[in-house]
Amino acid sequence: MAGHSKWANIKRQKARVDVVRGKVFAKLSREIIVAAKQGGGDPDGNFQLRTAIDKAKAASFPSENIDRAIAKGCGQLEGEGDFESIRYEGYGPGGVAVLIEALTDNRNRAAADLRSAFNKNGGNLGETGCVGWMFDQKGVIAIAGEIEEERLLENALEAGADSYELLEEIDEDTPGAEVFCDVADLESVSSALKKKDYDIREVDLRWIPANTVKVEDPDLAGALIKMMDALEESDDVQSVTANFDLTESAIAQLT
Repeated sequence: MAGHSKWANIKRQKARVDVVRGKVFAKLSREIIVAAKQGGGDPDGNFQLRTAIDKAKAASFPSENIDRAIAKGCGQLEGEGDFESIRYEGYGPGGVAVLIEALTDNRNRAAADLRSAFNKNGGNLGETGCVGWMFDQKGVIAIAGEIEEERLLENALEAGADSYELLEEIDEDTPGAEVFCDVADLESVSSALKKKDYDIREVDLRWIPANTVKVEDPDLAGALIKMMDALEESDDVQSVTANFDLTESAIAQLT
């Protein structure tokens, strides 16, 4: 998993800015709506909903908005909450593979927005399945704080995790780690780590590329970041993942 978390960290930093702008709230609301629609409105019996609520609270999403989103998902507000989950795939500058997850109430609008974002930034929207085989979906548990690696290794393996990666910064100068596991094991692994008193900041599903393209050229790096930003600007988009890995020198020239 080494290297993948660099982009995850960049996205976290961007997310903090998005929260200030209020942009991320719509995405959080849709995630709660769909979770409630698929598994019911009781977070105690719906792990997906509980995870979405935890993410929303971490972003200071108002409680009344959380309640409204749950009500929408449960069909208690007429004419609202009719979102569907769609995966889009394509290619970016340099031929990198891009996987997009969207929650939308208008798939034609979503596809048009993404096609435009790709075309304007040196990429193209592909057919379903064109790059999906290059990614594996994993459960990811983000842990904050000073990590004793030997203890984390023991606890993660005991909990049923596949691997982990130590991070210099996981949240505003706070070090930490990310623990990876099978999607089906996410709830049990996160619960086991929580019982070991780890400071769990995020529990999520993420698409992990099987192989990555190392990007050293700062111009290509800039073009890729610009494309990722453009794709994430769509209100329908929940997440964007690509199989590139920016080198430290490329990141330094971007910041």
